[in-house]
Amino acid sequence: MDSIQFLIKISDLLAKPIDAGELADGIKQLLQEVAAVKNLYIYVFDNVTNTMRNCAENWNIIPDDSNAYQAFKDIKGEDFIINSKAYKIPAHVGDISFKIQSLFIPTTKDGQDFGLIEMEFEDGTTVNMEFLSLMKILSSQISLKLQNIVLNEQSKINVDFHDSMKNIAKIIETQYELNYIVPLIGEMLDRFISDHLIYVFLKQDGEFRLVWPKACKDERIYEVLRELTPETEYILTNNDKIGAFPLASEGEITGCIVARSTLDKLSKRDISYLEQLTRQSAITINRANTYSKVLQYATLDALTNLNNRRQFETRLKQEIAITKRQNNPLCAMMIDIDFFKKVNDTYGHASGDEVLRTVASVIKAQLRESDIPARYGGEEFAVLLPYTHIEEAKIVGERLRKAVEETTVQLDDLTINVTISMGLAEFTQDETGEELFERADKALYEAKESGRNRVCISKNV
Repeated sequence: MDSIQFLIKISDLLAKPIDAGELADGIKQLLQEVAAVKNLYIYVFDNVTNTMRNCAENWNIIPDDSNAYQAFKDIKGEDFIINSKAYKIPAHVGDISFKIQSLFIPTTKDGQDFGLIEMEFEDGTTVNMEFLSLMKILSSQISLKLQNIVLNEQSKINVDFHDSMKNIAKIIETQYELNYIVPLIGEMLDRFISDHLIYVFLKQDGEFRLVWPKACKDERIYEVLRELTPETEYILTNNDKIGAFPLASEGEITGCIVARSTLDKLSKRDISYLEQLTRQSAITINRANTYSKVLQYATLDALTNLNNRRQFETRLKQEIAITKRQNNPLCAMMIDIDFFKKVNDTYGHASGDEVLRTVASVIKAQLRESDIPARYGGEEFAVLLPYTHIEEAKIVGERLRKAVEETTVQLDDLTINVTISMGLAEFTQDETGEELFERADKALYEAKESGRNRVCISKNV
């Protein structure tokens, strides 16, 4: 193939919408028709990170001590580096041949070198000046294509960045639980800052707790976290390979996003992106906390922190539907604090509130996580026991009754004891949730009428 045909084919290749990897493969195949080219690589120097990147291999950074990095420094003002020696082609030269093993050709932008094409040749390969002149033309053509590829890559990064910002902001539209949204944020950051490992910490009880991913064994990260203050913008350490970006709210640190790498430094661009993404993450997490509190107060009883009656009725419908569909056992428990009116009349309503809080905490402590306790109204509590037969419910009820009996309520300098009465009922497939609790309530009435501080079971089962 002569030079004109070669350049035509190169022009056709460059006109196609291809990425850097396809560009390198295509050029290599065409070059093999005119010379014994064994390998071909294309590098671009990133001024933002001061690194050389192999753009045909996922833009991987190449080491500072590599031949390509050294060639980029040595080629300034020269046309080629042939077998590790720099050359400039004179205006008039005869037909000189070279035994060649490696060739570096610069790519340029606005008259400045911005990358390299590296070629490795088969042993014993010889090239002449015509070939080198052809490679000089080739590099100018590739330079324009590379600029477009780099611009497209940068545009893609910018689009991905703004998508990440929008996605983090949108999480709060559908989710408010931190245990759910923080891993989502971590995954988004990890996909965007792919050259570094991402860790997300939340501050709880004065300590940073890793929320995403599941483990962090680098003690240096925890050392950095201990250095954070409310005035910290970010901290770089370990030769700029670890960056800590605090999550803040109203002048207080609520968490931290950490980026770590064993290879590359955090560039100015990475830092800028992480600062903005951290700010957006902090806003989203703070909104989630606020939403969670609003929803919590809408579904929980403010005094006892148990489900309120409205939320309990919602859960009751859900559990009844599950029980009917799966034919699982389900029990209901109605609880009343014995002689509660006497506590209020004798010691005041503030003392009564403390009794309610204490009994509620005992109830919660004695139940499983799957059980559903609620303050039903006044001094009454209701509990749903999914996957529980009446015999098991009786054991739970007796354990709970005894735990309340043995618990003291501290009222300033006064200590009192209270007891509870309880009614139990097991769900049958032909009744409603309301009918189930009516039976439990009747059993509770029986417990109170027969002496209080006892558990009675509905006789309808």
